[in-house]
Amino acid sequence: MRKKIFLLSITMLMLVMSACSMGGFKADHKYKIEPFEFTNQHHEQVSLDDLKGTVWIAQFVFTNCETVCLPMMANMTDLQKMLHDEGVEDYKIVSFSIDPKNDTPEALQEYVDAFEPVDQSKWEMLTGYSQETIENLAIGSFKTFVSKAPGEDQVVHGTAFSLVNKDGVSVKTYSGAEEVPYEEIVKDMKALIKEKPKS
Repeated sequence: MRKKIFLLSITMLMLVMSACSMGGFKADHKYKIEPFEFTNQHHEQVSLDDLKGTVWIAQFVFTNCETVCLPMMANMTDLQKMLHDEGVEDYKIVSFSIDPKNDTPEALQEYVDAFEPVDQSKWEMLTGYSQETIENLAIGSFKTFVSKAPGEDQVVHGTAFSLVNKDGVSVKTYSGAEEVPYEEIVKDMKALIKEKPKS
């Protein structure tokens, strides 16, 4: 009899623990974002500290891109539409230009305008740094590559979307150019938004 009660108690405990873990977020990695302060499409300064306390999703694109940036921007726009339809509000979309010499704030504003996002106030289109700075930030903080060969007008780069938590830590990456897991991203962002920042 005691053995049955013991086994029943263990089973109930496991069910409770399982139920608790289902609603939470599990990070795939924890990459600390190095401090930065760049210029957005409105000529405003945006720093890592400004983004602290907010969940954000990042991508690396440039306006003269002839290949993957167009689907990435379209996919990010579709993701925002899903977030909007789900009533998710407390987040940012941060797009780092990987061709800062040519991507002025005005060029970035025109670029994002073309995709007609449902809420542009969530978008930070960042520029105002050297090529070396963005290449170092990409590999050092997001573990993704950015490389522009001298004399070339195209930039080779990764196509992932990176999810960053309220503490400024990259915790998960997703395919950004094709087969984007929209529902997974929305679910993860909802879970992270509910969490309190640790710092």
